[in-house]
Amino acid sequence: MASQCSYDITSEVDLPEVDNAVNQAKKEITQRYDFKGSKASIDFKQSENKIELVADHNMQMDAVWEILLGRLVKRGVPAKNLTLSEIETIGGGLVKKVVELQQGIPIEASKKIVQFLKDRKLRKVQANIQGDQLRVTSASKDELQESMALLRGQDFGCELRFGNYRS
Repeated sequence: MASQCSYDITSEVDLPEVDNAVNQAKKEITQRYDFKGSKASIDFKQSENKIELVADHNMQMDAVWEILLGRLVKRGVPAKNLTLSEIETIGGGLVKKVVELQQGIPIEASKKIVQFLKDRKLRKVQANIQGDQLRVTSASKDELQESMALLRGQDFGCELRFGNYRS
């Protein structure tokens, strides 16, 4: 009997990189002339996987978001795994946005990935949902590589990372 080969599909945000990006964005905000005297701030709540942005008004909020997003992208944090809330007004005339960091593949996206692989009719390729990740198995390494290439070409709403390859 042929041995089974497999790989895992995950979608993780590197929290230390997010922390570094937030710190860089905070530093830039304190140094920029257009933010002098403002109450703009960025707060990373690591335990809740959230980043809270606060600004004096909507235009300043857009600038804070652009600074943070630029820093996150430079540090390799996938933008697909960031969910931005609507602007809400808080006390003191300030506005607030919350950025949710998505850890793991949502169950809806997992089901779409499994269905996508089934629809491609790759021989003997099976995808199993294991919590917030997927394991793809097959007897053929070529089929696994083809499935990876197909998945890279699709958008499932989150950044897919392939790892834990076993032959």
